[in-house]
Amino acid sequence: MDKRNVTLLLVNNESGTTNKLVVSLISLKVVLFTLAVVILIFVAGFIDYLGLMFQAMENKRLENENVMLKKQFQIVEGKLGALENSLERVKIFTNKLKLITNINMEDRVTKLTMGGKPAAGQAMEEYEPMDQRVSNESMVQQDQDFPREEKVNEVKSEVAAQPSSQDYATLVIRIDKAVKETQLKEQSVIELWESLSERLSLLNSTPNIKPARGWITSRFGYRLNPFTNKMQLHAGLDIAAAPGSPVYAPADGVVIFASYDETYGKLVSIDHGYGVTTRFAHNSQVYVRVGQKVSKYDVISSVGNTGRSTGPHCHYEVRVNGIPVDPINFILDE
Repeated sequence: MDKRNVTLLLVNNESGTTNKLVVSLISLKVVLFTLAVVILIFVAGFIDYLGLMFQAMENKRLENENVMLKKQFQIVEGKLGALENSLERVKIFTNKLKLITNINMEDRVTKLTMGGKPAAGQAMEEYEPMDQRVSNESMVQQDQDFPREEKVNEVKSEVAAQPSSQDYATLVIRIDKAVKETQLKEQSVIELWESLSERLSLLNSTPNIKPARGWITSRFGYRLNPFTNKMQLHAGLDIAAAPGSPVYAPADGVVIFASYDETYGKLVSIDHGYGVTTRFAHNSQVYVRVGQKVSKYDVISSVGNTGRSTGPHCHYEVRVNGIPVDPINFILDE
């Protein structure tokens, strides 16, 4: 057994006396070891306390940030929905403008007669080339590549996760798609504007309003003739209105007929150029003459019940190169 001792000399500076303390080496080692352990435990506890305090502060910050992000997410999602709805309305209106102004230089008679019917294999509302669309596999891959939220650690009392990454991934994809469609529609509208600027005369001469204020009682197409009880093509629209209501020119043009017809009664016909003519039948009064130039919104006649008619209305026809087409395709305000 180790019986070595350690002698400690304690000197009093004032009196100069010296005291001697003899301690065994083993006892000294035990005391020093115990002191080191106590200090280590205290330091570890203090560090752990600081860590918990900082973690609580961080959790509080993350909780506040989580609430804020949820609100921002809802706001962004609402604005994105409004953007998508606006894009849809712009798309429909742009397609209708292209149809009326014949921007694509396709067969005007066929396109206007058939309306907005798509070609074989083409979806009704598609305007983005299929080879540029994001495939389902790519969208799934983007979802997988998007950073995932870590699970909640109950031991460390972490706050709940923010909205799932799947929601963020879907929102990101929707935003990217909306931005891409916005760029495409912007380019499409720019091209449309350039074409319309070059064709201002064509636009001013193309009917695009309802000629009388009233409700449509009979549309373009085959129907039972009320006078012959046989199926017959109704070559225009019947717009019911009070007798004497004004009938407006739907575009610029020249009057080519203003007289009485046995079937149409008092009839007005306008040549708008580019092969387009319009007819307005069953009028009570006619206010224009043959050869007169008229502008859009000029009053050309008044609603009546002349000719073969069952009640006061304006019978409105649009003909392209002499062929009757559906006038609804030439009404933007309906």
